[in-house]
Amino acid sequence: MSAGRARIAARHSRSPPARFAVDAPFNHHPVAVFDSGLGGLTVLRALRQRLPDEDFFYFADTRFLPYGDRAEDFIRQRGEQIAAALARRGAKALVIACNTATAVAVESIRAASALPVVALEPGVKPAAALTRSGVIGVLATTRTLHSQRFQRLVGDHASQYRVIGQACPGLADAIERCGPDSPEVERLLDLFVTPLLDTGADVVVLGCTHYPWVAGMISSRLPAGVTLLDTGAAVARQLEHRLETAGLRGGGGRLTVASSGLPAEVEATVGRLWGTILPVDHWEPA
Repeated sequence: MSAGRARIAARHSRSPPARFAVDAPFNHHPVAVFDSGLGGLTVLRALRQRLPDEDFFYFADTRFLPYGDRAEDFIRQRGEQIAAALARRGAKALVIACNTATAVAVESIRAASALPVVALEPGVKPAAALTRSGVIGVLATTRTLHSQRFQRLVGDHASQYRVIGQACPGLADAIERCGPDSPEVERLLDLFVTPLLDTGADVVVLGCTHYPWVAGMISSRLPAGVTLLDTGAAVARQLEHRLETAGLRGGGGRLTVASSGLPAEVEATVGRLWGTILPVDHWEPA
């Protein structure tokens, strides 16, 4: 057993994980994926496509959706609480499938957790490699765009380019609550995408996991030839690398979905977005 794997196993030995046999090989435990809501299902889809033999536990913190409009202290404390509870539950690795949680809380989560942590963040670096006009648009939550982490990301990888951050308050919530094809989502897209039309941006980063659900609608509002950039596949590659490095590959391809909200309401949204009905458990980090 590697030193890293031994540390993780030792952490879990104090509290047998729920739903898994105490003597189950640790590498057969699930990868935990969490988001404030169900936008992270776009990341989960990319993870399962690349790692179909892994088990995944997806947690949607819909009780507090959306994170993008909440205070940084709340997001940081909630992220740490969720990560600790997922570790006690038996997760072997953690994927933060939420740009806002990454922007605000990933450093403190990593500092407090023995698990391998893979975090999603807006694809500014790949956008900088793709742009020819030198103008990059970023659609994201208000909290993500105002975070120090996002500012560092731009400074490190795109300081020589013009990066236009377009906040989209309410869009993630509307996608879940009303559906991607709803008039409310159409109205918000008109409001938020229109300011990018005359900027010359040739790459637009989807800086929230909810936005890939409406990628076609965003693209239809932009000039021809603009590239939309989603980072789900990159997160899947990084998770694969981290699991292999730590000797943690293995599983049976099982998927469990849970929410801090009302399961019946979440199931309806999951079915609409995922394309098939998935049972949703109620789970509250504690």
